[in-house]
Amino acid sequence: MFPKTGKVFPNGASRGDSKVHYASSIATALRVELGDSHRAVKTVMQWTGANERTIKNWFAGTRGPSGEHLVLLLRQSDMVLQIFLSLAGREHTVAAIKLAAARDELVKLLERIDGLLD
Repeated sequence: MFPKTGKVFPNGASRGDSKVHYASSIATALRVELGDSHRAVKTVMQWTGANERTIKNWFAGTRGPSGEHLVLLLRQSDMVLQIFLSLAGREHTVAAIKLAAARDELVKLLERIDGLLD
């Protein structure tokens, strides 16, 4: 049994708001990348191993993935990675990832041009 004296826990109002923002942000990222179909739910099921009801909650924005499921999503989804980094205040990392992707695309285009010129 816990004693009645000691530290008081915060009411969690702001924490609850950030939970809602997190869940809705992940939902938006999933919908933008995969759409809002049953196929999208099945795809996320394959990525994470989570059950269908759980994933539908992610898409609805009522709950967000936690722990292991979040890591598995981050491995597969560029949009979830970008949203996650933005929520963590790491926008500069998002910019660096986009810059690297743009560079890779540019290299591919230059290789195509060189192939046409040869």
